Amino acid sequence: MNELALRYLKHLQVERRLAARTLALYRDALARLEADAAQATLELTAVQMHHVRRWAAQLHAQGLGSRSIALHLSAWRGFYRWLGRDGAVKANPVDGVRAPKGAKPLPKALSVDQAVVLAEHRRDDTDPVLDARDHCIVELLYGCGLRVAEVTGLDVRASATAAGWIDAQDGEAQVLGKGSKRRGVPVGRAALQAPQAWLAVRDTLADAGEPALFVSRRGTRLTASQLRGRLKTLALSAGVNSHVHPHMLRHSFASHLLQSSGDLRAVQELLGHASIATTQVYTKLDFQHLAKVYDAAHPRAKKRS
Repeated sequence: MNELALRYLKHLQVERRLAARTLALYRDALARLEADAAQATLELTAVQMHHVRRWAAQLHAQGLGSRSIALHLSAWRGFYRWLGRDGAVKANPVDGVRAPKGAKPLPKALSVDQAVVLAEHRRDDTDPVLDARDHCIVELLYGCGLRVAEVTGLDVRASATAAGWIDAQDGEAQVLGKGSKRRGVPVGRAALQAPQAWLAVRDTLADAGEPALFVSRRGTRLTASQLRGRLKTLALSAGVNSHVHPHMLRHSFASHLLQSSGDLRAVQELLGHASIATTQVYTKLDFQHLAKVYDAAHPRAKKRS
């Protein structure tokens, strides 16, 4: 490799202490930069922005994904920033060059049948107290579309210091969402019955004076990690094959509600999204659902033999 590139890699290894895997990726990226510059009969210090743009476009044309291209550009940008410190280049030719935006994967949601099976599943191979707690959690995740932090932040009673609580009389959950924005979410009949059943046995598990609605075996507030683990175990027990995580139930809540109502603005309010653009991803999920129904049922969609 070029002496400058080798010195930069040594700098990353010794001074920046990058991991071996990261160093290997940067080495590959710099080797590609050197090859492109050689093909254009350029010294590395003579590379200009229009060269970098063309080479990034070539990476894209060769099938590299947006993340791989972004990594190449990051390695190149760091290299020229390092050269600039010693005055070897006057300007960084990679500044202002961005990788193409990659397609954002759609959120994964359970089917209606899967979600209902999970919500109604009760385990007979576990402590009934824990089963009541886990059932209540699922009802709030799917029945209200709450985030995992909003569920674990719920307290038994409303107070000035409580992040959230359930108002059984008004049939509403008060939660503190992203950006410390409070919102009220309607709680359905099934989702209201679950907290009542859990509260009837909660004190056998909770420490005295513990304000959290959901507690662990130790009697203290349930953590997000513990909740994820319990949900995964519950999903396996219910026979739901998908790798179920709390946000999947939130996605399922939004997708199923949109399929039934078609009211995107209402879904936005219930999810607590600041921008409706964030909520619009569920219209794509809804379209996928409709497309599957069409492909399975419409005579004109069936392939002719």
